[in-house]
Amino acid sequence: MQITIKVLVPVLLLYTIYTVAQETVADTIQPALLNEVVVTGQIEPQSIKKSVFNVRVISAEDIRRQAGNNLADVLNQYLNIIVQPQSGEGRSTVSMFGLDGQYLKVLVDNVPLVSDTGLGNNIDLTQINLDDIERIEIIEGAMGVTHGANAVSGIINIITKKSIKNKWEISATVQEETVGDEYKPFYDEGRHIQALRISHNLNDNWFISAGANRNSFEGYLGGFGGREFTNNPNNPTQQRGYSWLPKEQVFSNALVHYQKGNTRVFYRFEHFDENIDFYNPIILSQFIEGTGILRYANDRRYFTEKFYHHLNAVGKLAGLDYNVSVSHQKQQRDVEQFRYYIQTDTEEQNTTQPYQETEVLHSTGTLTNFIKKEGFDFQVGYELVNTYGYSSALTGNFNDDNNGDVNLNKRLENYDVFAAAEAPVTERFSIRPGFRYSFQSKFDNQWAASMGLRYLLNKGYEARLSYGRSYRTPNYEELYTYFVDSNHNLQGNPELDPESGHSIEASLKKQTFTKDLQLSNSITAGFISVSDRIELAVVATFPQFQYRYINIDSYKMWNLATTHQLQYKNLDAKVGVSVTGISRAINTGLTVSDDKYLTTYQFNTSIGYTIPKWDTQLSLYYKHNGRQQQYVQDSSLSNPQFILNEIEAFGLMDASVRKSFFKRSLDVTLGARNLLDVVNIQSSQAAGGTHSAGTTNILMGYGRSYFLKLTYNINI
Repeated sequence: MQITIKVLVPVLLLYTIYTVAQETVADTIQPALLNEVVVTGQIEPQSIKKSVFNVRVISAEDIRRQAGNNLADVLNQYLNIIVQPQSGEGRSTVSMFGLDGQYLKVLVDNVPLVSDTGLGNNIDLTQINLDDIERIEIIEGAMGVTHGANAVSGIINIITKKSIKNKWEISATVQEETVGDEYKPFYDEGRHIQALRISHNLNDNWFISAGANRNSFEGYLGGFGGREFTNNPNNPTQQRGYSWLPKEQVFSNALVHYQKGNTRVFYRFEHFDENIDFYNPIILSQFIEGTGILRYANDRRYFTEKFYHHLNAVGKLAGLDYNVSVSHQKQQRDVEQFRYYIQTDTEEQNTTQPYQETEVLHSTGTLTNFIKKEGFDFQVGYELVNTYGYSSALTGNFNDDNNGDVNLNKRLENYDVFAAAEAPVTERFSIRPGFRYSFQSKFDNQWAASMGLRYLLNKGYEARLSYGRSYRTPNYEELYTYFVDSNHNLQGNPELDPESGHSIEASLKKQTFTKDLQLSNSITAGFISVSDRIELAVVATFPQFQYRYINIDSYKMWNLATTHQLQYKNLDAKVGVSVTGISRAINTGLTVSDDKYLTTYQFNTSIGYTIPKWDTQLSLYYKHNGRQQQYVQDSSLSNPQFILNEIEAFGLMDASVRKSFFKRSLDVTLGARNLLDVVNIQSSQAAGGTHSAGTTNILMGYGRSYFLKLTYNINI
């Protein structure tokens, strides 16, 4: 296995680059056909061409070609998105248009996912498995009318499979992957994945499926000493532990689907279990009589468990079309603390207690088809959200200083109603207005509005213009954090106001289809503004620095992007460029930031080729993330100031070769991630005034990694 990965992969990848590669991921995907049906943000499922919104689609085939196992594997090549790994916590979140994961809503079958701090936002992408995904739909810009709070920069909707072509479909997968240059087959280095999925059509009406996936990530040393490390005379600065924490994830899910006539009902269940190991770099000594001096560390394990229940029904009632979902989700994280004796490989003083918990009851529903007129749709709907949050004193968050409680339970609720209409003014011109009103238990009531316009011009041109107003409600951390001791003073703010966001997007697209040629060209211009943005700021400097979440920030972003894709027979090529300017105005009362626009750009491209005779697809993807700049508050002096921080540019390149054998009973995918070997990128502070320049490293990856994926399919 090790020889295969280290020797054969580079040879095949060179051939891939020389030959060109097939289909791409996200923004480098195969152009969607005009009749491809999408559901996200629509009153009823309809083709992409008829949609007032720009919907980007990542297909199941795109995911297979990149051997993506979780959402973080897939989104790295998408324009206007940056996946932000947090190696110290074992998480990966997503940033769109410079706004972090709190402004982007992630859903499964139109139901937002539970997270550490709420519902649908700041989702850990590594906890979203892609084994049974039909497609992923992405819409950029404010979508507050259809999807409620926190859909400010956009939404990602994951659509699961609910049917198969055969009576039985069974697939078993094994995937081995290096982590940088660290790997041992099926052992304690690298990444090891096993998966099984079984799907069955019971009859014309009933469909069932079930699956399980185990993903064992053994961590990345990256210069650290690992678990058994005590000291290194040749490198006294080397520390114990891992650069990327080891973790093991187990996913399981089941689906029951019923369809007869206009009635469709499904129930989906998911269970997720994760174990993350933290190895403390601080090594201590203890004298034990009869044994001598033993070296030990105070280590921790984090256990996360999630449950997901979703019941959905679609049909007709009194001549109206209804679509109703009810879901219950719960996430609980426990922490085990213990003393680990390194020389004897033993543990003592083990204690386990709750660390954090989020539980959500959610329901949403719509009624449509009020007016029997072709091309006209009117929709009314509701959304109910009841969120319970808990955090222990170990997190340093949610502690109630007023009552002296070490733990804090909080519940947030909202009850929303919304309406939208889609009306054809002419055969070519259609409009879509929408409005939502949200009754909030904690905050002032909120509202969202939208207007979409679509015009079909001559010669295949499509013009779209959309406006949206949305809002982001403060999360638990911003509201209830209380971490005060002799060295720290960091506090949340229960009096925070929700943020309000506005977005405008205009686009022009042209698609050309002939017998062998498909050509797609688009240009998009967008603008997003966020007011009353919440920031953690220094609000006092004496007797110690005091930090508090306050509504002090104004955020504005403009974006100009263009994409061009050519498909000719078996050849596929695409290029995309995005330029973004971001302005932030922050006034803490102690200091004020500069509000000028700071620009950055992204570039992505792909080339592809399919060899039908060999039943082989070759894929190559590249994305360049330009230099990023922002003003950050420097609290190193008694008079805090905002200084310019720069993050250097970096590029990501992935490649794969996928071949089928034995009439597609066996699929073999061989490839590499991060071919340019990105590990750390530099973040520097510009020198000026009383400040001196400083440079730090941001961990963005664990270097060039190779993978081999084998999938055996049984279709009966």
